[in-house]
Amino acid sequence: MSLTAQRLDRISPSQTIAITQKARALAAEGRDIISLSAGEPDFDTPENIKRAAIAAIERGETKYTDVAGTRALREAVCLKFKRDNGIDYAPDEVMVSTGGKQVIFNAMLATLDPGDEVIIPTPCWVSYPDIVSLAEGKPVFVACPQNNGFKLRAADLEAAITPRTKWFMLNNPCNPTGAAYSAEELKTLTDVLMRHPQVMVFTDDIYEHLAYDGFKPATVVQVEPRLKERTLTMNGCSKGYAMTGWRIGFCGGPKALIKAMDKLQSQSTSNTSSISQAAAVEALTGPQESIRAMVEVYKLRRDLVVEALNACPGLTCRKPEGAFYVFAGIHGCLGKTSAGGRRIETDEDFVTALLEEEGVAAVHGTAFVAPGHMRISYATDTESLREACARIRRFCEGLH
Repeated sequence: MSLTAQRLDRISPSQTIAITQKARALAAEGRDIISLSAGEPDFDTPENIKRAAIAAIERGETKYTDVAGTRALREAVCLKFKRDNGIDYAPDEVMVSTGGKQVIFNAMLATLDPGDEVIIPTPCWVSYPDIVSLAEGKPVFVACPQNNGFKLRAADLEAAITPRTKWFMLNNPCNPTGAAYSAEELKTLTDVLMRHPQVMVFTDDIYEHLAYDGFKPATVVQVEPRLKERTLTMNGCSKGYAMTGWRIGFCGGPKALIKAMDKLQSQSTSNTSSISQAAAVEALTGPQESIRAMVEVYKLRRDLVVEALNACPGLTCRKPEGAFYVFAGIHGCLGKTSAGGRRIETDEDFVTALLEEEGVAAVHGTAFVAPGHMRISYATDTESLREACARIRRFCEGLH
């Protein structure tokens, strides 16, 4: 009898976390490592948010809360959705979970039956396919190439829908590409979805606030209100408020779906941290200037990295609209040999050699269902980015 359940065979460990752990191990050995693999802001959580958490501790708010979150936080989430997206949700249409990832787990496990299909545009975040597979669903990948801005075309969405399609999953702005959809671009997709009433919509807007050059990402229900009863709108505090470790994700959706997800969460984690919830109320309702300050810095870093990578032989890099990643094509480097003697046949070969020979950690595109690319996070200090880009250029110039 096997120790582990067969369901675990359907998934693999997060490859972004694996690269980060390898980089840490090399650093612990004394290597000079610059890690650009983790999707985590390098900024500290804003002071007003930290003070709100301390105040909650001092008030004794250390007990269990409702599984779906405190009333105060659910009302704050409703306020956020109305203020930022023009969507009206009531507190019983909102749920708080331990990070955005648990929102996805809850939604998929609560709704998917074996063989149900979930359409996922690629490149995609590494966890989407595994969560769907763990829930006994079938990921259906739709490629979104760089020459189309890494964005899904309406005709490709239409072609992917079948009678077994249960969900369409969209990340806007996208991890790993930083591609973001405007209201006009999103309308072409919502028009398709209106023709297929059996398809539910999961929109992951976790990078919503991280957009540049005046670009404003849209969200599904904002563009097509008639999809509200079929859409789960997910967001959280991790990226925009530099609160990754606080583990606050939230969503708005149909009451029946929220109730089902609440039922599932009641038998898994129950409520998320009461202290984190108090901090999240302040994040969502307090001053928002910290977001704007972070975005200004991220924009400068984005421009630095895009320019530097496009100057590297064999690399191509599109300028993203949002998030804090660039997704560079490495096709011009394949089939060559590194200065250290490693043959570069795949994107994994590329990032492995780059880490071992130059001490720069990136994530290979295959992890995001997009071979021939690498993802770099520019959520790190500017000087480290400059040095990392210089090392990447040296690595590329050394290929022969």
